[in-house]
Amino acid sequence: MRDHVTPRRVVIIGGGFAGLFAARALRRSPVAVTVVDRRAHHLFQPLLYQCASGILSEGQIAQPLRKVLRRHPNVDCLLAEATDVDAEARLVHARRPDGGALELPYDDLIVAVGMRQSYFGHDEFAVHAPGMKTLNDALDIRRRLYRAFEMAETAADAEERRQWLTFALVGGGPTGVELAGQIREIAGHTLDREFRTIDSAQARVLLFEGSDDVLGAFGPHLARRAARTLRSLGVELHLGTLVTDVGAHGLTVRDRAGTTTRFAARTVLWTAGVEAPPIAAALARATGATQDRAGRIAVQPDLTLPGHPEIRVTGDVMSLNRLPGLAEVAMQSGAYAGRAVRHAVEGRTKKPKPFTYRDLGSAAYICRGRAVVKMGPLHLSGVLGWFVWLFIHIAFLTGFRSRLGAVLSWAVTFATSARRERAFTSSGGVPRDRPPRRT
Repeated sequence: MRDHVTPRRVVIIGGGFAGLFAARALRRSPVAVTVVDRRAHHLFQPLLYQCASGILSEGQIAQPLRKVLRRHPNVDCLLAEATDVDAEARLVHARRPDGGALELPYDDLIVAVGMRQSYFGHDEFAVHAPGMKTLNDALDIRRRLYRAFEMAETAADAEERRQWLTFALVGGGPTGVELAGQIREIAGHTLDREFRTIDSAQARVLLFEGSDDVLGAFGPHLARRAARTLRSLGVELHLGTLVTDVGAHGLTVRDRAGTTTRFAARTVLWTAGVEAPPIAAALARATGATQDRAGRIAVQPDLTLPGHPEIRVTGDVMSLNRLPGLAEVAMQSGAYAGRAVRHAVEGRTKKPKPFTYRDLGSAAYICRGRAVVKMGPLHLSGVLGWFVWLFIHIAFLTGFRSRLGAVLSWAVTFATSARRERAFTSSGGVPRDRPPRRT
């Protein structure tokens, strides 16, 4: 029997959009909330590519979790990685950065761990083709992008120079399209007349996509508009291709006819596919929950797991009605889970309504003054789409400083093509957040 003095313990795994909105929904509840995340910051993932390309700084897209939740006296933040769940004992097992173990008891568990980059069974590709899911990834990509131009300037021969000035991106979703557009703007405008040996505008950007369209989720009309804009920028689209090998000097792809082609490129970036982190499989084993091919956990309409009404799975890692992995889905599902716990604590006996996602649209930025936006039946592109994209991202950036800083940075970049955040380390790499796959 619970001690009436002890508040109900709520553990939230993950400090992304879903975890943050769940914690905020519980701010006035008589519960003790623990947010556990392997990183000490909340990251605005949709703008990672702008950090990677030098428009925004790390501080403009990432805020310390403790600062974001400082006005929530019932919320505590722990820097640790959740490794396992004991559903019977209601314990979350976690590992501190120094390897020390933690045990977090819970009465309610909200899982909001998101997804990580997937290489479709070829994790060896990650060494040569970084993904973009974390702040470390963005800084690694920034280093590779700007370093490539520096290496081309001192290349020994024309062939090596061509390889350094060739950038290959795998995946034609929003991240791939946005990053491809940014690289072309860097090459054609930002670095214009900065080099003496090379012409940065001659850089090639190759975008490989397995389907017949880029931005396929936006519908055929916007997909065609996006493809036309990319081609006008000089991006070379290779649709209907699958990557079969990635190395330090390029990648190999196979088209639908079975023809294999090798492309020489010293910079390969991976923006295709996601998979659930290991904690999702651990939770599935502990509860008997089912997972889809990407590892997402199937949930009931109220986001709980069958037989475990105290566990709710939210955001990208949940599988429900084919909902997309969008920030808006994470925000709404996290808030829903937090409210459900709050209502239970308040003793409301009425069964909560099933979770319903309100589609507020999707947006992808391609280049200055060009974006595509899908909001229900409303499809926008070009300058109007860009203004809507701008409003959406300003509205959802966390913190006044982030919003003001982003607006100022965008104003400078859009007006002058200058990018203030071009600093990078020339030797070594940024530590990777992705652990090696256990076999």
